[in-house]
Amino acid sequence: MATMNRRTLLKLAAAAPMAAAFSWTGEEVVHASLLTRTAQAPFKPVFFTAHEYETVKALVDLIIPKDAKSGSATDAGVPQFMDFILNEQTNRQNAMRGGLAWLDLECHRRFDRDFVRCSDAQRRGVLDDIAWPQRVNPATSHGVPFFNSFRDLTASGFWSSQMGIEDLQYMGNTFVPTWNGCPDAVLKKLGL
Repeated sequence: MATMNRRTLLKLAAAAPMAAAFSWTGEEVVHASLLTRTAQAPFKPVFFTAHEYETVKALVDLIIPKDAKSGSATDAGVPQFMDFILNEQTNRQNAMRGGLAWLDLECHRRFDRDFVRCSDAQRRGVLDDIAWPQRVNPATSHGVPFFNSFRDLTASGFWSSQMGIEDLQYMGNTFVPTWNGCPDAVLKKLGL
């Protein structure tokens, strides 16, 4: 606590109601708030092994890559978010570890290397085989539930980050002094 300054304490105080809603401990609130700040030292995952974490970073950036509007999932802190969530939600841990292991095994079977050492085209080829549940080959069907869950967690992390909120141009609950109804241009476009 000796290294906490006034700003850090204010952030923690603001996070207290959120922590109470999620039943987080004080230590978990501190950890979550640390994830939102730019760290001096590189992030060290708590749940993921070093290799798993490298795989997660590569995979989230294939799901939400950097574009002209915003940065990638890694730029938004999604791998750190996932590490925090998985450390908290123990019921998801086996499925995540198993899915990451399956991804490496599938890449070894096809290309004789793990996912992070595959080329971009090789990675995309494996993901294309598990990203479309309706078209999945029975040989790769084990990867579908993992990828669906991973993709959902990636999207949750990105769209709840500051970068994702800015990308959506979400303004939050803003005061509207008068409501004049839906704009005529929108009604016309909807055919109403």
